[in-house]
Amino acid sequence: MSTQKSGNDWYQLIDDDHSRRLLLTGDFTLVALENRYRHLAAALTRYAENRDLCWDLSGIRHIDTAGIVLLWQVWNAQRPDHLIMRPEHEKMLRRIESLPNKKPETEKKDFFWPLRSIGKLGLLLWDNLTAIIIMIGQLLLDCLYFLRHPAHIPWREISANLYRTGAQALVITALVGFLIGIVLSYLSSEQLQMFGADIFIVNILGISIIRELGPLLAAILVAGRSGSSMTAQLGVMRVTQELDALTVMGISHSQRLIFPKIIGLGLAMPLLVLWTSAIALLGGIIAAEIQLGLSYYYFYHALPDSVPIANLWLGLGKGAVSGMVIALIACHFGLRIKPNTESLGEGTTASVVTSITVVIIIDAIFAVVFSDVGII
Repeated sequence: MSTQKSGNDWYQLIDDDHSRRLLLTGDFTLVALENRYRHLAAALTRYAENRDLCWDLSGIRHIDTAGIVLLWQVWNAQRPDHLIMRPEHEKMLRRIESLPNKKPETEKKDFFWPLRSIGKLGLLLWDNLTAIIIMIGQLLLDCLYFLRHPAHIPWREISANLYRTGAQALVITALVGFLIGIVLSYLSSEQLQMFGADIFIVNILGISIIRELGPLLAAILVAGRSGSSMTAQLGVMRVTQELDALTVMGISHSQRLIFPKIIGLGLAMPLLVLWTSAIALLGGIIAAEIQLGLSYYYFYHALPDSVPIANLWLGLGKGAVSGMVIALIACHFGLRIKPNTESLGEGTTASVVTSITVVIIIDAIFAVVFSDVGII
């Protein structure tokens, strides 16, 4: 009989006249294998290539999951044909054998992924569009209900939303409008001086601010400020299960939460548009007086003759439509938020981005439909 023994007494290769077996000895535990795991695994793997070799585990004193996993990997996830081991170790081996053996699936090239992506986006857009249409229908039913029962109109909620979305937004809209008016007036005056057409600065500022920039600036600022606030408010109510509590108490979400927000922002936006346009014109007048020397008195008397009143009504109407659409989109995404913080952040971001995009689309539609109104 010949015996080959490793230097660390982890295994012994025993050859006799009848069989050839590999006797494992020592402790096959996580602590014992800490610094020898790779070396021992490489050595035992060479012996595992011989399918006729008998593995004798009876000499192992202690073994844990780390030891069993080591042997299972050496055996290539397959029990040897010849195996000797103690009953308590047999239970551990059966347990690891019963685990599902899932091999990582190789990624297949999908040549149709652009079509799949476009299809998913289309389905997502259709889902959101149908949900918004359903919400609009519910709001029309609420309006009919309030017309029949005026005493149930939520005046306090409407007033609170009018204050939060209107009065509290005066500072930021005035600041941005004033700076935009200065920049627009300065750039326009630089070009007009080249042609000696300084007096036309009144027409440029009046038409561009009252008709386009005033409503658009106010709508974008409100979408980022008030729209995100509405979405976050409804989202937090979803996370804290306040919406479920309202449902249990029989209180309609659309009548007490959505309707006041849409009406409040629809009333506040025309006022914000008027305020933003006035402050932007003030900034433009100041810049024109410094750059071109045009007096405030000339602006005051030339503005009504240069800008038809239809531009003002067009800007106010655009603001009212944008305000109600912003509130509608904010409430839509707020009600779709799932009860977790990650969904709250995603819903708020989607609400702001969608609102700003829709506001720009509305502005383009107004520009095309009413292209001949208020120009002359």
